[in-house]
Amino acid sequence: MGFWWVIMIYYPDDLKEFVHDRDLGKPGEFPFTRGIYPSMYTGRLWTMRQYAGYGTAEESNKRYKYLLAHGQTGLSVAFDLPTQMGYDSDNPLSEGEVGKTGVAIDSLADMEILFEGIPLDKVSTSMTINATAAILLAMYIVVAEKKGIGPAVLEGTVQNDILKEYIARGTYIFPPLPSISMTVDIISYCSRHLPKWNTISVSGYHIREAGSTATQEVAFTLANGISYVKAVIDRGVLAVDEFAPRLSFFFNAHVDFFEEIAKFRAARRIWARVMKEGFGAKNPKSWMLRFHTQTAGSSLTAQEPLNNAVRVTLQALAAVLGGTQSLHTNSYDEALSLPTEDAVRLALRTQQVIAYESNVPNVIDPAGGSYYVESLTNRLEADVNRYLEEIEGMGGSVSAIDNGYFQKEIHKSAYEHQRAMEQGEVNVIGVNKFSDGKSVKRYRTMRVALESVRRQKARTDRIRRKRNNSEVKQLLEVFRQKAILGDNLMDAIIDCVRSYATVGEISDVLRGVYGQFKEKQIF
Repeated sequence: MGFWWVIMIYYPDDLKEFVHDRDLGKPGEFPFTRGIYPSMYTGRLWTMRQYAGYGTAEESNKRYKYLLAHGQTGLSVAFDLPTQMGYDSDNPLSEGEVGKTGVAIDSLADMEILFEGIPLDKVSTSMTINATAAILLAMYIVVAEKKGIGPAVLEGTVQNDILKEYIARGTYIFPPLPSISMTVDIISYCSRHLPKWNTISVSGYHIREAGSTATQEVAFTLANGISYVKAVIDRGVLAVDEFAPRLSFFFNAHVDFFEEIAKFRAARRIWARVMKEGFGAKNPKSWMLRFHTQTAGSSLTAQEPLNNAVRVTLQALAAVLGGTQSLHTNSYDEALSLPTEDAVRLALRTQQVIAYESNVPNVIDPAGGSYYVESLTNRLEADVNRYLEEIEGMGGSVSAIDNGYFQKEIHKSAYEHQRAMEQGEVNVIGVNKFSDGKSVKRYRTMRVALESVRRQKARTDRIRRKRNNSEVKQLLEVFRQKAILGDNLMDAIIDCVRSYATVGEISDVLRGVYGQFKEKQIF
């Protein structure tokens, strides 16, 4: 029986519509296809920002110091599910979830411990938090304040992207419109008081983890970004160039190596044109798509987990070749449990080998000019623009969420990928290709101790008893009135946080004002 080989090779004819100055240009110049800085990594490496957090603030603080001691250059905080959903650790709804997917933060006391001994004026911090983003950012500001550090010098990012929660991730609390209003509150407040802070990280990562294609990841993310820009402009407080330079993005790095490189390049080019031509931004920094990348959690396998280290290396390299500004590399054991210290160190070392041994950072956009990569970049741009036109025709992201468009598109793609994998059309080494059929080998895994949960609940109870509760009650009422009036809530939240009001208490006030979002049945 013979074999048929499909040979793909690209020629100049595949770039007939390509115009160098229009579509490629130079690094650091519009449309930023080749990168947002003229020198890229030859001037400064990407930030190595390993996402971490589990159990209590004490345990996570140790992990941060461990990572910093081993060469990490930025912090990335993972919060547990109750914190993300606005519940304190001793709330009955938090049972079984405290400290599992990240660190438990109930009050300012936890945040003080989390960053004990860490110089917040020298380290940038990213916080993956959305529905309760304003509360956690307020806590970070007050912790810095207590260290004698003013907000003007703080550097970092708060994810603050609620739209993708309705689309893909699910950690929403309130309906979309008041939630977007709180997102705008943060953008507006930080533009005035935290000039070095990235006010939002519009996230495609979770959209991809939910099963989207690369094209959908970029299209849906940029559609959300457009919606946020419109919401800020509609507020009438800031002009586009006053806030756009501090917008940032968060993308996935998946296993299709060249597609990922082209995806990042296309996303930069599209966003530059949207901001310059669509919104009339004049500042070149407003045109730049700055982004963090995380390797694909959904590509990790419990079978033969050491293979994950190879996958992560390829994904990390794609992110670097694609021009990321910061990077998290997943640990090989994350399909089994929270990552162990050994696995975390190897994940960080993966970035360091690329950075310091491979010489890859010494050349700017080395994939640029490849017939294949440029053709793929053009195709992705065209496909993304078709999606953006369709979403705009629906009235934007909120309308598309409301009618289930995003969700249906992602579910369809996820189903098709799973079917292809089960039928062997997509190879996963050690799972459906070259699998020995044996059960998963036992590896040392990490679990949150029940004693840690008990200590967390005890501390929250102790804080409630020690604080000035009459002051807390008064400040929460002032906060409630501001929410009813539609005022910017950041100052009021900061006042509540200073008094040691908890995440749950502040969130409950907003639940009373805004109500809670219930997803419609769309299938």
